[in-house]
Amino acid sequence: MRAAYASAINPTEPLRGLVVGDLPEPATPEDWATVRVTASALNHHDLWSLRGVGLAEDQLPMILGCDAAGVDEDGNEVLIHAVIGDPDAADETMDPKRTLLSEKWPGTLAEHVRVPRRNLIPKPAELSFAEAACLPTAWLTAYRMLRVRGRLPDDGSVLVQGAGGGVATAAVVLGRALGARVYATSRDPAKRERIAALGATAMEPGARLPERVDVVIETVGEATFDHSVKAAKQGARIVVSGATSGFFPKVDLRRVFFLQLEIVGSTMGTRDELAALATLCVTRGIRPIIDSEYGFSETAAAFARLETGDVFGKVVIDHSR
Repeated sequence: MRAAYASAINPTEPLRGLVVGDLPEPATPEDWATVRVTASALNHHDLWSLRGVGLAEDQLPMILGCDAAGVDEDGNEVLIHAVIGDPDAADETMDPKRTLLSEKWPGTLAEHVRVPRRNLIPKPAELSFAEAACLPTAWLTAYRMLRVRGRLPDDGSVLVQGAGGGVATAAVVLGRALGARVYATSRDPAKRERIAALGATAMEPGARLPERVDVVIETVGEATFDHSVKAAKQGARIVVSGATSGFFPKVDLRRVFFLQLEIVGSTMGTRDELAALATLCVTRGIRPIIDSEYGFSETAAAFARLETGDVFGKVVIDHSR
């Protein structure tokens, strides 16, 4: 079976451990489904796996990838939920033993992927396979940050830090679709232009906002966190799903307690939230932002593109070529 997998761990040069080649078909548990993958999308999670974060040497070779859309054994077009957790849990993201595809179980960058049957969601006909493949990680994370953990009110306001990456760009698009006033920061003038074209007010990092916001989408960490706290209105939620610039920001606790701010963690989303996101994309005419598309034989080049940090939106793999 053709697959893109981690063959070695390299903390400083992760792409050295990436191989695109053939592997035996993994075994499928009895109650799981096999999906022929049509399109997949890359995430920084894949690069972290190649660095050895969440993936040990004794688990290699491990097929990479969390995101995919494809066709199941019955010919149904499906979207794959990447969180493998307790099926009886009300929220599988809160299961302490949860895992993502490509951590314990082989991932989506292959001809076939195996998942629990409940992790299959009908793919809306209105979305292409490439668009649908963008949803399960970055877009689902942004959706949960806004609607579930952030409790974005009607006619609310949002600050998105570091727009350009997958989660932040998704938060801009979803925030606008939900009727919010969206402010978004980026160090890159070209990205600020593209953010503005999506309907957000694009600003330089640290710039003063016209208003304090109800929700802050925080994926940057140390470099932006002080600004996030200062931009939050009384009772606001600062929702954190990443920290690309560092994990240990200084926080003015006086603002936190005086304004009764909530600093809230968020990770991925549930199967039902992914289904709701797919429906929202159809009803609101939302389409994921795709930075670039590569054929499966070009997967190494796709990873190199992701590693540059210059992407705007998602990097997608077309498994048909």
